[in-house]
Amino acid sequence: MSNSELSRVIVRPVDEYNQKLVSYVHPPDWVNPQPADCYDLVVIGAGTAGLVVAAGAAGLDLGLKVALIEKHLMGGDCLNVGCVPSKSIIRSARVIGEVWHAKNLGINIPKQQVEVDFSAVMERMRRIRSGISHHDSAERFKNLGVDVFLGNGCFTTNQTVEVGGKILRFKKAVIATGARAVKPSIPGIENVGYLTNETVFSLIQRPDKLAVIGGGPIGCELAQTFRRLGCEVTLLHRGSHLLNKEDADAAEIIQNVLIQEGIRVVLNCQLEEVVAVTEGKRLYFSSNGYRDSVTVDEILVGAGRAPNVEGLNLEAVGVKYDTRHGIQVNDYLQTTNPKIYAAGDICMNWKFTHAADAAARIVIKNTLFSPFGLGRSKLSSLIMPWVTYTSPEIAHVGMYEYEAKKQGIEVATIKIPFSSVDRAIADGEEAGFLKILHKKGSDQILGATIVASHAGEMISEVTTAIVNKIGLSKLSSVIHPYPTQAEAIKKAADAYRRTLLTANTKRILGFLTKFS
Repeated sequence: MSNSELSRVIVRPVDEYNQKLVSYVHPPDWVNPQPADCYDLVVIGAGTAGLVVAAGAAGLDLGLKVALIEKHLMGGDCLNVGCVPSKSIIRSARVIGEVWHAKNLGINIPKQQVEVDFSAVMERMRRIRSGISHHDSAERFKNLGVDVFLGNGCFTTNQTVEVGGKILRFKKAVIATGARAVKPSIPGIENVGYLTNETVFSLIQRPDKLAVIGGGPIGCELAQTFRRLGCEVTLLHRGSHLLNKEDADAAEIIQNVLIQEGIRVVLNCQLEEVVAVTEGKRLYFSSNGYRDSVTVDEILVGAGRAPNVEGLNLEAVGVKYDTRHGIQVNDYLQTTNPKIYAAGDICMNWKFTHAADAAARIVIKNTLFSPFGLGRSKLSSLIMPWVTYTSPEIAHVGMYEYEAKKQGIEVATIKIPFSSVDRAIADGEEAGFLKILHKKGSDQILGATIVASHAGEMISEVTTAIVNKIGLSKLSSVIHPYPTQAEAIKKAADAYRRTLLTANTKRILGFLTKFS
């Protein structure tokens, strides 16, 4: 009997695309292999971190024995309920954003002539997701030389994991079980039902009225997306402004854009109760001393993530954890059991696909190629960029000013508004900016924030500069094509160079001209 017969996975709606997805990432006819005598690595969790560890170790062609365990869908959040589906529908929503702003570019498109086919948008997303899913498939990893086990992995001893009634012995193990959406503690919400990022992509009909709880990156991205796709959206956030972990100037731009696009933004919001009414689901809340309510068709919760630590029997192997922050690891991603490592959302504050990928590479190095602990890589050495995929996008890398001050580093800031960048003016996208933080009296870049349509594409140049210790002076000598919005980076570097023109420097330069 196949393991999947014990825990058959269904992804709704059950159409050709989701059936294709499941056939790759949790095939119903999958039969778990007979375990090897002993594995060099057993990886629990086949999201980004687990897949990269397993593929990376097996792909070295060193004869390593690697096992990969997944109880649900291979590909994890990124493929199934995260990056891939969200960016697919964000792309559709961006078209609507362009239409809304077309009049400013001399193109008149009456709103009544623009029809959003919501079911087609969601079908396109499912088609894209299923088309990509073969990269994360059980069969592909089997062909890479990985033993793939579908089922719940659970530690039984310091050297063994049990899955589907089979015992896997290991030299080292890696926990990469990820995280899930936090269940909201709002009275009545369980009774009326709600959506999270794990269920919202199963929608086939557009809710006319949608409440989004949480004004962080997920909440803002999806609130804007569903507003553009035709929903009446109320965004409820407990903070005093949206995206409160981001640069305040950047967050203000996004907050203003969302309001301008017709989203009702409720700040300093305390949710009190949810009740079912004839018209739908009614949320009662208070904000700035006033009590109010909103009635919607659906509620989307985008506030917080919880680590998947349950069911692993971590106590049996001495791995410390807590249910809020996840598994405790050191800078080498080693748990309190030296034979067991962790990577990704289960143990890291950076809950991004690219962060999980980078952490997985550290784990491969530290578990397999650091004898006696020599030459180990550190998580703290990573320079981590991230992007919030609103329109415009916010991209950030490195330090914020408050972080630098906390470390006692004196800083200076260069800010280039896109209203001074010719391409941004031509594109009608002057609202954004580039802000670079550098060490005072030095051209060393400490951090950067970009607000632009494609800020995520632009931030990598600054990330590369920080990683390779390339200062603003050298960036000033890099030729940027004209006209591009990335020219803002050169403008910032040039602005730094101009600060070097002191009175003494000018006198020296003036003297040199007399002999040139």
